[in-house]
Amino acid sequence: MTDEEIAVKLTVLEQEAKSAKHRLDDLEVQNQAIQNLALSVKELTINMTRMMEEQEKQGQDIDALKAEPAKRWKDSTKALFTAALGAIGAAMAGGVIYLIAQFMK
Repeated sequence: MTDEEIAVKLTVLEQEAKSAKHRLDDLEVQNQAIQNLALSVKELTINMTRMMEEQEKQGQDIDALKAEPAKRWKDSTKALFTAALGAIGAAMAGGVIYLIAQFMK
């Protein structure tokens, strides 16, 4: 091999090395972009999970608020029914006491 052939081959190898370095630099930039994207997706997933948990909690709160009027109505009717029974019982007891007082005379 002559000196000229060796010089040509060295030049070709240098150009290939430069080309490979440029490709590696491009790959490093792409790799960094992919890592940044992966981190962004991870943060987005965490935020979406928190948002879903918050929505579930709000749904439970809404269900509780919806049930409140029904609970009040049930409690009110129960109180009215109890009061009516108490009044009827008191009237009956008063009537029985009145009858007993009439027979004792």
